[in-house]
Amino acid sequence: MVRSEDRMAAAVAGGSNQILRETIKRSILRSAAAAPGCWSCPHGAKRYLLTDNIIQLRGFQEKKILMECRIYCSKDLYFRNIKEKLKKNRMILRDELKALLHLCQTPDDVEIAKNVIYRYHAENRNVTFDEFKFGPLFMRLCYELDLEVPAIELIKDQTLHSFFSDGTSFNILMDMLFKKGRYESALEVLGEMKKQHVKFIKNTYLLAFAIYYKLNDVVKAQSFYSLIRHSQSRLCSNLNILVLAKSGALKDLMQTLEDALDMGASKLVKRAEFSEQVLVTVREELEENSVFCARLEDICAKLQASGQVTKLTLDDMLCHVSYGKKHHMQILKQAQVSRRTFRPLKAVLLAE
Repeated sequence: MVRSEDRMAAAVAGGSNQILRETIKRSILRSAAAAPGCWSCPHGAKRYLLTDNIIQLRGFQEKKILMECRIYCSKDLYFRNIKEKLKKNRMILRDELKALLHLCQTPDDVEIAKNVIYRYHAENRNVTFDEFKFGPLFMRLCYELDLEVPAIELIKDQTLHSFFSDGTSFNILMDMLFKKGRYESALEVLGEMKKQHVKFIKNTYLLAFAIYYKLNDVVKAQSFYSLIRHSQSRLCSNLNILVLAKSGALKDLMQTLEDALDMGASKLVKRAEFSEQVLVTVREELEENSVFCARLEDICAKLQASGQVTKLTLDDMLCHVSYGKKHHMQILKQAQVSRRTFRPLKAVLLAE
């Protein structure tokens, strides 16, 4: 016979799944309405340099959905309880702060979260056993809600020294500022990262390269480009071509394009692809140099013939599209587990 508790569990799971589906639907619509995306791209995707496996915005949003369904009370009551703890000077626990950051939906919520962060850090700044990093979590929250001001404020606040001790926090913020065209602010964050002795990680060099390029500082852009390990990516290759053209390094420019053409002849090597828009810009830079211009035309014709020229613009290359349907279905599947046996509810019911 089917146990009554598993009948109840199945019913609860069914109800939870319906709640999850509705929450996911609302979350997707809310994100689509709030995101100032790159609307020329498919599905109005946001433009950014770092891929989703670095920013992890989609995973963060999924956890927010689960947290909203799992807390023992309503979101408003949870926030009231946290504010009461602050008022009575009671200790904030790690899981409480983690839940709070996942429950934030508005700028007002983030203001409360900021107060909790200051309290939590003051209570735990000397604790070394806790390896959980809250910095990236807070930055993903700011990224989702489009709030760069509190992100910059907290990451530069000396009283929160070591709260943002990881390179990922700085990278996410720089990516957000880059997306908004706030290159000077992004550069300040890069300087703050160096000032706080936070180790540069591989994506930091890509961000620094792109920021300096946008600010037309080609010397520093080239300097950071030389530090990028995987500079063969399509984005890096196209940015490098522009930097070489604008800096007047024409011999290096021609050599780079010719090397890409030689690599394209091999079926065993991934072919470099160049934006038609970028090549047009390079031609404009070389208009007054007839020798190099004729040589460039010949190379571009060969690149076109070998299928190494794409219609994608540089902005298109800065645009990443996240397809989250599969991941949302995984969340729903997670809820279909018996709390008693930790086996799938369907299997439990059939077995009994």
